Parts: sequence; structure tokens; C-alpha cells
Amino acid sequence: MKKLLLILMAACLLLAGCHGQARKSAVLSGKTTVTTFEEKQQQGIKNEGQLSFNPSVPGVFNFRYAAKKATPGVVHIKSSVSVKAQNNMPDFFKDFFGDELWRRYFRQQDDVGVRMGSASGVIVSNDGYIVTNYHVVSDADSIEVILHDQRSYKAGIVGTDPATDLALLKIDEQKLEFIEFGNSDSVEVGDLVLAVGNPFNLASTVTAGIVSAKARNINIISDKSAIESFIQTDAAVNPGNSGGALVDINGKLIGINAAISTPTGVYAGYAFAIPVEIVKKTIDDLLRYGKVMRGYLGIIISDMNGAKAKMLGIANTTGVMVDSIQQTSAAAKAGILPKDVITKVGLHEVETATQLREVIARYKPGEKLQLTLIRNGKEKMIEVTLMPEQLPSETVTPSTELLKKLGVGIANLSAKEKEMLHLAGGVKITTINDGTIGRTTQMQEGFIVTKVNRKPVNNTDEFIRSLQDSKEGVLLEGIYPGISGIYYYAFGL
Repeated sequence: MKKLLLILMAACLLLAGCHGQARKSAVLSGKTTVTTFEEKQQQGIKNEGQLSFNPSVPGVFNFRYAAKKATPGVVHIKSSVSVKAQNNMPDFFKDFFGDELWRRYFRQQDDVGVRMGSASGVIVSNDGYIVTNYHVVSDADSIEVILHDQRSYKAGIVGTDPATDLALLKIDEQKLEFIEFGNSDSVEVGDLVLAVGNPFNLASTVTAGIVSAKARNINIISDKSAIESFIQTDAAVNPGNSGGALVDINGKLIGINAAISTPTGVYAGYAFAIPVEIVKKTIDDLLRYGKVMRGYLGIIISDMNGAKAKMLGIANTTGVMVDSIQQTSAAAKAGILPKDVITKVGLHEVETATQLREVIARYKPGEKLQLTLIRNGKEKMIEVTLMPEQLPSETVTPSTELLKKLGVGIANLSAKEKEMLHLAGGVKITTINDGTIGRTTQMQEGFIVTKVNRKPVNNTDEFIRSLQDSKEGVLLEGIYPGISGIYYYAFGL
């Protein structure tokens, strides 16, 4: 009997050993497919031995562990942008101005130079992927990444997303220390946080604060599809912190620092970070598709308040009211109606329009969501399948192509503006985007064009015709309301 038991035990050990060896071989063979940065991080923690959370000494609270864990994963980003000269203008511009005016208004911009920018980035995987802000690299001709140990690399842009102000970079290196993702959904107002970055070129600076608010929309992103749902903190953040890490007391990433609100240009107690749940979705899409695959409901929404609740005859003063619905949109197909009040997306409670946009932005077209809403005072569940964004069709004309090339929006002056400014006519520059004017002049929004190539223009039609008639270059003359003097801007078409 004893002999039989020994034989059975030996057989069990042999079988267990073979089974364990088979599983180990499967992992080492590289058959496991990494599809998201979260999976890349977990694989990096296993393969490279990077430790996950390790509590500090019991009974002793400080930020040492979080700072030590996060600092090696924050990089210094130096970008260079060529400042394009204006001395490539046709010679006839000097005839327009004369030598004195030419020197006065344009010679100071003739020199070709390079403008250097300094910011931060966060390593999100051990094989060299780095996340930063879109505005840090959007105009960069070259990007240098300097690690915590001062190693330096040239970085390439994998993809960018202006709607969230995020960009994904890549350097050619392996076995890097990265910052492990936390969960921005679980962050609460009052939680302690650290901001890690390179303000004023001061490498690896750590500041502490608390979460002051969540789901802040400060209207700082200019993209028409902008998604702003910032984590607001009072951790000291200054120029150079952009793209750096906001981490919790465990050293885990909960946001990417993006902006400050200040009357002086430096820290004034209000800093804003992009939640990591948005970051993860964005960079996963940029790596996989080269762009962000974002689903849309197709609704115009607004925050609830007491007046709206009274109008609808409901008790809820929080939530998001549907103001209108785009035809043939995902919301229309699902049966959502105007005046519905959305209170949940899946298990996510939504109290504001900003929160709803943030949650929806995490999903792709084709994904199904369960919405909880209040209609006629009763709670209702509706399943909706998200669709791609429906952009309004735009008729392309020579004038729209010209304005797009220049990168400006224009408008006629109102009768009141003409009266106040004592002008017979003119054209207001309402917006300046990426284009010839923004890149080659110092023009500001609000400039009023009164002449093109010395000839008066009274309205947008005359402005467009004058530009189209320009053969070699353009000289704009005009004023800024409330500022004395006449201003000139010259550029080539």
C-alpha cells in the first residue's frame, strides 16, 4: 500500500511539473499579444521586475515613495521651432513701404532663427513610448527627450490628438522606467497629489497639493471637437510642467498636466491635468490606428439646474439635459428625445455636460452604451450604439481655400463698429489658425483690415477679390480697436 501511494505521489509531481513548464514556455515564446498600454505596463512589471505599489513605513506619512517612484518616469522635452523669416518677400514690398517704414515695421523680423521650447513628458511603457501635450510638439521641427539620468534621444511623433491636447512620442530605447497607470475615476476632491515636471528648465521638480475639483472645462483647447474635463489641483505648476505627471500618493499616474489659470503667467493656485482614463484611450488609439477613434451621441446638451428641473417637473437638479438632437445620429436612432435628462452612462454617474463628454470620449464608434435618463419624471434605460462624428458638409470654393491657406476667419464690420471706429468699411480678422498669416506675421485676432496693397477694402468680398488679384505678395494695412496707430503686415501667397 505504501509503495502504491509513493508511485501516485511521484506521478502527480511529474504531471504538475510538466504542466507548469508548458505554461512558462508559452509565455516565453511571446505568443501573448499586447494590445493596450495598460497591458504593456503589466507585462513590463512582470518581465523587468519593476515593482508595483510598496507602502511606506507604517505610521509614517510623507511623499518620498510617490516621488521616488514617479520621478524616473518623467522626461524633459526640448523642442525646436524654426522662426520663418520675412525677408523672403518680393522686392516690390520695399517700394510700397519705402526704406524707413520697411526698417521700422519689418527688419526686426528678418533674421532666421530657432525658437526653443521646454516641457515635460511621461514614459508610459518600458520600450520608449512617451505621452505629452499636443501643444508641446505641434509646431516642432525636432524633439529631444532627456531622461532622468540625463541620457538624451531624438523622438518621433507617433500621433497627436488636438481635441484632448495629447501627443504620443517614441524614442529608440528599451528597459525604461515608466509610471504605472492609476485610476482618475476613483480620485476625489481633497486627495493628495504630486505634480512632477520641469518648470523653468528645472529638471525633475516635484510639488504637492490636493485635488481641488474634477471635470473642469476652462475652454482652453481651440479644436472644434475639444474634450475638456480637467482635474484641478493646487499643486504648483508652471511653464515647463506641460506634459508632466500628476500622480497619487502611491506614485501612480492619474493625469497629464496641461494648463494653469493665472493673471500673471506663473503659478497662482490653479492647475489642470487631463485625466488618465482619457489619456489611456487616446494613446492606445494613436498607437493602434494613428488617430483617435471617438464615438459620438450626436446631441447638444447643457447642465441641469433648479430652473430646468422646475420646468420639467422633476426633482433632479443634477444631470445633463438634451437640448437638441442631430438627425440620423446615434441618439436619434436610439430614441433619445429633447428634454431627456441623462444621469448615467453605464455605471458612471454624470452630473454635468463636461462629465458626459469625458465618459463618451472613452468609447469608439460601434460600441454600445446603456444610458440612464429621466423622461416625463420617470427613469428609463436606453441602449445606444455610438457613431462617428457627423460633420456638416462644407462647400469648397476658391475663397474658402484661400482663407484656409491663410489660416484666418473674417467678418464684415457692423454698422455700430463702423460708427465707433469712424470707418467707412473694413474687414475684421476673427480667428487666426495654422496658416500663412499665423506663421509669418505677428497679427492678432481683432485686427481690422482697411487696405490691401494700398487699396481700400470695405467688406469681405472686396477683401477676397484683392487677395486673389495679388500676383507676388500681399500688404495688409489696418488698425486694432482701442489702440492708436496703423499696423502693416506683409506676406507672400
